[in-house]
Amino acid sequence: MLRRTKIVATLGPATDSPESLAAIIRAGVDVTRLNFSHGSADEHLERARRVREAAAAQGRFVALLADLQGPKLRIARFAENKVTLQAGQTFVLDTSMDKEAGTDERVGIDYEQLIDDVEPGDILVLDDGRIEMEVKSVDGHSITSTVLIGGPLSNNKGLNKRGGGLSADALTEKDKQDIVTAARMGADYVAVSFVRTADDMHTARKLLKEAGSTAGLVAKIERAELAHNVDALDSVIEASDAVMVARGDLAVEIGDAELVGVQKHIISRARVLNRAVITATQMMESMITNPMPTRAEVSDVANAVMDYTDAVMLSAETAVGDYPVEAVEAMERICLGAERHPTMHQSKHRMHESMEQIDEAVALSAMYAANHLTGVAAIICMTETGATPRLMSRIKSSLPIFAYSRHHSTQHRVVMYRGVQTIPFDSETIPPEQTNARAIAELLDRKVVNVGDLVVITKGDYVNAQGGTNAMKIVRVGSDIS
Repeated sequence: MLRRTKIVATLGPATDSPESLAAIIRAGVDVTRLNFSHGSADEHLERARRVREAAAAQGRFVALLADLQGPKLRIARFAENKVTLQAGQTFVLDTSMDKEAGTDERVGIDYEQLIDDVEPGDILVLDDGRIEMEVKSVDGHSITSTVLIGGPLSNNKGLNKRGGGLSADALTEKDKQDIVTAARMGADYVAVSFVRTADDMHTARKLLKEAGSTAGLVAKIERAELAHNVDALDSVIEASDAVMVARGDLAVEIGDAELVGVQKHIISRARVLNRAVITATQMMESMITNPMPTRAEVSDVANAVMDYTDAVMLSAETAVGDYPVEAVEAMERICLGAERHPTMHQSKHRMHESMEQIDEAVALSAMYAANHLTGVAAIICMTETGATPRLMSRIKSSLPIFAYSRHHSTQHRVVMYRGVQTIPFDSETIPPEQTNARAIAELLDRKVVNVGDLVVITKGDYVNAQGGTNAMKIVRVGSDIS
């Protein structure tokens, strides 16, 4: 059984050795994430080169996802590096104080606009939710708060406002430089952090194009404004090629109690709007130091799979963890287990909706035929850009979708899509009357189909033409195929 849900793994020191990188790819990684919050441009370029080499050595297509840091809001530093805050005490965030001289009474902040973004009664959250404070007063350079939940607090920890409303731009100057680096490395996807509006994604796409890149854009959904506004969320999804449910900062802004419902909503909207979706953050956090996941983590990954996310993501588990290969192997086992559930093979996706695009009608018709015709073993989609297999991948099915393309960029792009595998195939070099037979032969060679099986094929009248998918054919393996 081919796994349908894709696995994203974050690279870092734990996967820097050639042996470790090759091992996680062999274990099933489909997309590698380069976290631009850490490391230099040269380090990212070198990691990207190693991924391409390791994947090619295994005959695999593994995508590169460059994840921009974004406007991560942080406190400054403490004179003693760390303090402990007590519930009920007063604590001040001060834009005017020395950034290296924080105490257990006050600390500097890098984001000076915070003064204008908060008012008394607001809840500020530090260190991914471990510290909570209620704003009591605001003046021209400081925010005075009462600590609600105390604990240890160290240098440069993240800062959020419960409920959202911070005005920081999604793209910083560092991000704009990192977009150029992403283009240089040939990234297949670029993720934009702390997206507020569709305009953020349009700006990122313009910058990518100017840098010479055609990478797909991933909008990281981690602001309360998007979680609570259906129209705003939809506009961001439509401006993107994929979205990421970035559950760390999202949970801090909306609260843990709302997270599961919002996650399901984002996944659903992404699928309805024909975009890929990644579920991320702390999926197997315990495997940073343990060789087996907890039962809660198993349930978390399986729940995302059964919501029909395209991909599940590992972060510190593979970047700095002690068991990167075991984490990928465990995630693959859980994905396969969840995908065996009968509900994973039944789809009512857009059954009662009209369509405007021919390729969309062909894609959905092909999936309907494949799911309901006895004997179909696979779907072949001949594609230039990957658009048709992306549309197909929105439909629940147990059947593999094979994207045949002559473009390496397309082959890397489609590995993100649920249920889609990719096969290099240049129809331009094949006589038209032999194209279908050659395509079937590829699956026979890979032992995916057997003589007597049915295969659904989609393609266009004009080979190697973008947006030209207008035909579907069902053929029987072993018969005279044209």
